[in-house]
Amino acid sequence: MNILVTGGAGYIGSHVVRQLAEAGHDTVVFDNLSTGSAASVPPGVELIVGDLADTEAVHEVFTRREIRAVMHFAASIVAPESVERPLQYYGNNTRNTLNLLTSCVDFGVSYFIFSSTAAVYGLPAQGTASEETPTLPINPYGTSKLMSEWMLRDTSAANGMKYVALRYFNVAGADPQARIGQRTPNATHLIKVSCQAALGMRESVLIFGTDYPTPDGTGIRDYIHVEDLAASHLAALDYLERGCDSVVLNVGYGQGSSVRDVIGTVKAITGVDFPVIEAPRRQGDPPILIAKAERIRGVLGWQPRYNDLRTIVSDAWRWEQRLLKKDGN
Repeated sequence: MNILVTGGAGYIGSHVVRQLAEAGHDTVVFDNLSTGSAASVPPGVELIVGDLADTEAVHEVFTRREIRAVMHFAASIVAPESVERPLQYYGNNTRNTLNLLTSCVDFGVSYFIFSSTAAVYGLPAQGTASEETPTLPINPYGTSKLMSEWMLRDTSAANGMKYVALRYFNVAGADPQARIGQRTPNATHLIKVSCQAALGMRESVLIFGTDYPTPDGTGIRDYIHVEDLAASHLAALDYLERGCDSVVLNVGYGQGSSVRDVIGTVKAITGVDFPVIEAPRRQGDPPILIAKAERIRGVLGWQPRYNDLRTIVSDAWRWEQRLLKKDGN
């Protein structure tokens, strides 16, 4: 099957592309490399450098290839930044999804798998969210993704294209063999930032908010290994190929770790007691966000393999060490 992966040179997209290639799919990556890296694209997979804002470039990809399925990862993803730069997020996340969907309709794409987010839920009661939880995003990031979900839903109803929208929780870790991992410049992901501090690449790690209504006062998130997340996309593709109906699914483990839990785990695994600085809360950050993720197991048959914070941190640490050695910085 010819599959177009937008943002396939990025953190999550590259792990999916690698799994697709290993499964024998013909894959084309379309990425503007603003946060992704050509080095993350597996050998033998075509990389087209382009931007989804360029409708002619997007159209050209579909003209050259008989694309049957699209996996859409290209997006801006930092919730606090979206509060400061809302138009950037509505442009890159919502308008560019519109551009992509337009070409999908024009060229008769059969399947669409969308990289959505738990940020669509906003501040769910008790900090847990199922697929039935009301969608009330509290930042432009979550709103821009929810708008894209609506466009996808309505497009599917109008022309029959089937889709799976996967609402991610907090993605972390790296390929267990350290072949690829997160290369995002100026990354804000807590586990990556903490590993960089352990390597001396950052002076300290900031805790944004220590007065949340949680056991240790810091935010709690549902961390999911990027390999498990990537596998959910292949399971979603298989699901659609079997002729099943469109569906929206959470992707998480259903368990939370606090910021202090994560930092403590990184310190224990690396053996480095790096400085930690407490800072005020950031706009757009909920106190707790944990998945109710039973549905994806039943619908897709997806079973996580790396459901352990120490495993996630260990794989991230191995990758950061290798990346530092490769890049020499």
